[in-house]
Amino acid sequence: MKKQVISLFLAFGISLVAGAQPQEKRRAITLEEAITIARVQSVDAAVALNELKTAYWEYRTFRADLLPEMNFEATIPSYNKKYNSYQQDNGAYTFVRNNYMEMNGEVSIDQNIWLTGGKLSLNTSLDFLKQLDGDKSKRYMSVPVALTLEQPIFGVNTIKWNRRIEPVRYAEAKAAFLTATEEVTMTTINYFFNLLLAKENVGIARQNLKNADKLYEVAKAKRSMGQISENDLLQLELNVLNARSTLTENESNLKSNMFKLRSFLALGEDEELEPVVPETIPTVLLNYPDVLDKALANNSFAHNIRRRQLEADFEVAKAKGNLREIKLYAQVGFTGTDNEFNSAYRRLKDNQIVEVGFKIPILDWGKRRGQVKIAQSNRDVTESKLRQETMNFNQNLFILVEQFNNQQAQLQIADDADKIAQKRYSTNVETFMVGKISTLDLNDSQSKKDEARQKHINELFYYWYLLLPVAQLDYCGISIPILILMPISRRLSNNRIFTIQFCLNIKWGCLCTY
Repeated sequence: MKKQVISLFLAFGISLVAGAQPQEKRRAITLEEAITIARVQSVDAAVALNELKTAYWEYRTFRADLLPEMNFEATIPSYNKKYNSYQQDNGAYTFVRNNYMEMNGEVSIDQNIWLTGGKLSLNTSLDFLKQLDGDKSKRYMSVPVALTLEQPIFGVNTIKWNRRIEPVRYAEAKAAFLTATEEVTMTTINYFFNLLLAKENVGIARQNLKNADKLYEVAKAKRSMGQISENDLLQLELNVLNARSTLTENESNLKSNMFKLRSFLALGEDEELEPVVPETIPTVLLNYPDVLDKALANNSFAHNIRRRQLEADFEVAKAKGNLREIKLYAQVGFTGTDNEFNSAYRRLKDNQIVEVGFKIPILDWGKRRGQVKIAQSNRDVTESKLRQETMNFNQNLFILVEQFNNQQAQLQIADDADKIAQKRYSTNVETFMVGKISTLDLNDSQSKKDEARQKHINELFYYWYLLLPVAQLDYCGISIPILILMPISRRLSNNRIFTIQFCLNIKWGCLCTY
């Protein structure tokens, strides 16, 4: 009786422990759902978005440099109690002790002049000085209004060049964000189809093991009746062992690929993903001239080419501007001084300053001329690289269009071959049952069946890998044609290297809200 009670408690405890263990939730997931989740939750998508935000604020900072800027500068207070040098009437110098406090403040409105590269400022300032020893006098000096111009002459106009370069850089950053987003899509497609292929392989391995067990049982009965040889029986037994080994390996591969997709999508570890085979295959036909026109108009590559050309020209202009340096500083306004604050603004006098400073090399052994030649040589190298990259761009785009237009036919062929291989294997199993074919023919048909199924999944993967970048993806409901080209290299399950370029026609309209 005690043993029965103890057994009941043990069974109850085991059931509680088993019930407390977390159970994996099965979740069917389509390719579109995986891409949507990746664009929202993946780390790569977050990095791309933050890089776009950085580019946006850099562009905002550039735009702010073109607008008037108001500044307030003050020293409140400055106290000095020290010896200073003083020149006497006879020309000799001596040291006198000073003990004073001063304060000053200035408000200025500054405006960069993009046409000339100078800066124009409107200033007003006030200075206060109080002696703390002796007669303890105080003094005010005011500059009610002053207009100041700082202008480099013959130097490079950095503001003007930035007005040409920065908009192109920002356009390139926006296109690069879309490229990074599509890279997230490509990675998702890769992980999704790896999981889908692993799932199919597990299903194939389980079916093969089931068939191998069934055929082995039939073969043992035939062997007992002397209808097959010992060699055929051993071959079928070996097939059972190989099928079990393949199933174990494929199950491990399935778990590995599920973990990769789940980690990339930032999903919980308790979710068991069930990838759904894409059934609807849209038909799209690309026209190379149209694709090329959109690519050159909207692609990040086109912006990159333009930016690099402008930067090379800017380096040459900057090197030429460094050959000589002349700066003009001019200020006109009014100033006044008095012991009283109000009086310092009454009896005003002209306040005019004009300074022209220059720095011209007399003997530099050709250093600055050499810097100009270096910049010009670098520009020539950049132009040569850009021409070659443009040719490669057009060539890769043409190859992409041809590959994409041919891929649908390849997919249809793979689908037909899969169905034929499945039917052939089923027929060979029945034929083997009646003893009309050998185990070699049966094994060959099984191998061809598995290869045809895997090839069908791979061709489906290629098609979606090429199709999604040209699909209409709805971001904010505003349709703007954007063409993205990006080099992608992937090693697929059949060990083929597939290097392609992608284009994208995308609905986009929310970048301006960042």
